[in-house]
Amino acid sequence: MKKNTFEDLIMWQKAHQFVLLVYSITMSFPKEETYGLTSQFRRAATSIAANIAEGYKKKGLKDKVRFFNISHGSLEECRYYIILSKDLGYINDTEKLNNLINETGKLINAYSKSVLNSNS
Repeated sequence: MKKNTFEDLIMWQKAHQFVLLVYSITMSFPKEETYGLTSQFRRAATSIAANIAEGYKKKGLKDKVRFFNISHGSLEECRYYIILSKDLGYINDTEKLNNLINETGKLINAYSKSVLNSNS
């Protein structure tokens, strides 16, 4: 019997890919950003996937969607860090980051709507 976990969710899989990409990219950020932008970017990226995972097992629909909303907030925070990183010259090509973040955002929105509509 297959056990359903948050890892089965495509939105979590995309969010996890985003986290791994952020960690990879921020490895080349300047040393002086270790406790600044690098740390903030990584924490916000991790928060996207972590809140999806936490929300997945919540019983109440409103509580579940609240975690997905937090996840989406962290996603928007990362969207800003992509812009900032590019403007500071730390990254040049943002296409893969932006594609993953856009796809993840759409999936979070769709899943949240689906959860809310399941109560109707």
